Amino acid sequence: MVFHKEFQIAGKGPGLQVWRVEKMDLKPVPKQLYGNFFTGDCYVLLYTTAAPSYYIHMWLGNESSQDEMGAAAIFSSQLDDFLGGGPVQFREVQNNESITFLGYFKSGIKYKDIFQWCGSECNRFERLKASEVAIDVRDNERNGRAKLQIVEEGGEPEAIINALGPKPNIPAGSPDDETVERANKKGALYMISDAAGSMKVSVVAQTSPFKQEMLSPSECYILDNGSDCKIFVWKGPSASTDERKAAMNAAEQFIKEKNYPKHTQIQVLPCGGETTLFKQFFCNWKDKDQTTGPGQAYSVGRIARVEQVPFDSSSLHTNKTMVAQHGMVDDGSGKVQVWRVEDGAQVPVDPSSYGQFYGGDCYLVLYSYRLGGREQHIIYTWLVQGRKCTQDELAASAFLTVKLDDSMGGSPVQVRVTQGQEPAHLMSLFKGKPMVIHLGGTSRKGGQSKVGSTRLFHIRQSSTKATRAVEVEPSATFLNTNDVFVLKSPDTVFLWRGVGATEAEMAAAQYVTSFLGGGKATVVSEGKEPAGFWSALGGKKEYQTSSGLQKMVKPPRLFGCSNKTGRLIAEEVPGDFTQSDLATDDVMLLDTWDQCQSIGLNVELSSCLSAKDYLDSDPSGRRGIAITTIKQGMEPATFTGWFQAWDPKMWETDPLERIRARF
Repeated sequence: MVFHKEFQIAGKGPGLQVWRVEKMDLKPVPKQLYGNFFTGDCYVLLYTTAAPSYYIHMWLGNESSQDEMGAAAIFSSQLDDFLGGGPVQFREVQNNESITFLGYFKSGIKYKDIFQWCGSECNRFERLKASEVAIDVRDNERNGRAKLQIVEEGGEPEAIINALGPKPNIPAGSPDDETVERANKKGALYMISDAAGSMKVSVVAQTSPFKQEMLSPSECYILDNGSDCKIFVWKGPSASTDERKAAMNAAEQFIKEKNYPKHTQIQVLPCGGETTLFKQFFCNWKDKDQTTGPGQAYSVGRIARVEQVPFDSSSLHTNKTMVAQHGMVDDGSGKVQVWRVEDGAQVPVDPSSYGQFYGGDCYLVLYSYRLGGREQHIIYTWLVQGRKCTQDELAASAFLTVKLDDSMGGSPVQVRVTQGQEPAHLMSLFKGKPMVIHLGGTSRKGGQSKVGSTRLFHIRQSSTKATRAVEVEPSATFLNTNDVFVLKSPDTVFLWRGVGATEAEMAAAQYVTSFLGGGKATVVSEGKEPAGFWSALGGKKEYQTSSGLQKMVKPPRLFGCSNKTGRLIAEEVPGDFTQSDLATDDVMLLDTWDQCQSIGLNVELSSCLSAKDYLDSDPSGRRGIAITTIKQGMEPATFTGWFQAWDPKMWETDPLERIRARF
């Protein structure tokens, strides 16, 4: 196949490339004009990541001709073929662009003196962003020669009336996100097939969340989120050539049949190139080679846009990216205090048993350390939600956490931890010993419940070298070829070593056997298990055998939050976010997949809009994720490390006043 000459430079390096359809040909747009679009034209955009992965956008102006729209579609399809069929494709319509598209242009897209009109109900952050766009238009598009004026609703000058016409009755402001369907991200799944000789669309599931097994590699599918003006087309790797090529046409026909607006966005996704937005409609979506256990492990996929940074404890105070990815503010050598929640009060735990957590208790862990000459504090609230502790204990844990935070002047970072999802830093606090989590029971004097005659502990070391031993149900299905397990039966203690286990995990297992009792452990290598081993586990069963799994850092996501409508609305910040995207008068959520961080100036608002509500409504099915509450101005490195070039002095002056000084 002969490809357009412009494709020879397409995707050669990370970044954005833009072409305009001109006389049925592709013409490159100069970089200084990126973000400027003529409404009578169509454009093809290619965004390339460092991985690399590719995103193709076909932008259609409202006044463009059908011929230009058709040419843009053909060029987009040819560019997809040139790049091996792997890019994610987007169909963009003027004034209804996707947040992915808008994220490429931090100063906004521009459709030439300059007026900034502010509605009477707009907030400070909207004013700030509008000012940034206005300044960018003046300085870059008008070479600094245009005059910039801010106009308040009701005080419009004659120039605006002449340009826009008579002022209509402007409706009152409404919440940014109005429908429950959008908030809940509901969708339907359809299969596209040409098995009968013509394209057929059949229902697979009427509502989300879906199961990943519903996607057959030999078919193509439409995920209908039309209520939010989004349609996804998933192309199976073994689908027929006709089905794959007809994917975009099928989606456009689907939009017509459903009477969706013409500006409905379409994303065409290859297998392995699924976007985060697509995967959120599926419960427990697993990427290739992904496994689960105490915490989660992932293999590096070709679409990852965050490079994993190896852990090095000597660089904790200098490498903020590493600190953020691994969640380690230091090496855990500071001061540790542990309390158990008992009868609504916090009862000190004997230091000799630090590191032992029981499924019938809730705990508070206060960690103090010094950084930059100042003492810092973290409060870990360890909960056993949905298991053995009572609702009263859960409520008391939250109350005691706030009380402890208040007693320290509100300076500690608060981390809400659920059993089995402990962050690496918490696991590192126990002076070289593994963190041991018992399935049930309690550490209260005289309150211990009788343990089972057969017990199984799963030992795994994290990327930060911290180790955790978690008691699981005594069944062979919990075994994992990458880890070590300790099995205590009435007669014998077995130490089972998986093929991919490490010496550090073996050492932690020896510690576990020391407090379990039962004599010297019998070491068993994977594949050489005696009959007594399988008998104690209730028989041999299938278990996780994928070896060599590596952790992949999921792309972080930033959300602005509101509950003005009586329910939590989380609106995502598009593109690669920066510190300036943090709205100082709102609560923001930073979702890094294995933990969520909530930041805001209003502590009470931060609490009620904690990431728990966000996670509970997440269709991906994540549960028990660690939640951190952070106060503005007290951000730890585990938060700031996700932002490039974090400026700790940014909010010492009002951002709105600072940018207005540039007018």
